[in-house]
Amino acid sequence: MIRILGKVAAGQGVTVVPTEAELTAQQAADMLNVSRPSLVGLLEAGEIDFGEVGTHRRVFAESLYAYKRRESIIQRDAGDELGALGQDMGLI
Repeated sequence: MIRILGKVAAGQGVTVVPTEAELTAQQAADMLNVSRPSLVGLLEAGEIDFGEVGTHRRVFAESLYAYKRRESIIQRDAGDELGALGQDMGLI
């Protein structure tokens, strides 16, 4: 809630999506800030769970949030590793 209020105070838009929601591929791509074809690649690779309604993909918001958490951890760990490498090499 604090993060939401901070974004609103900074003039940024905020969208609240319940974890049980099903999103269109474009909505999910927008939330990840990737192209729709990139998102489809993640879906097809099994990185994010989805269902189909007719010929349309529906992305489960809970799975999308789990993917974002996993990616954040990977990015943080990579940053930590780069920082340690920089220290070992005397660059920092």
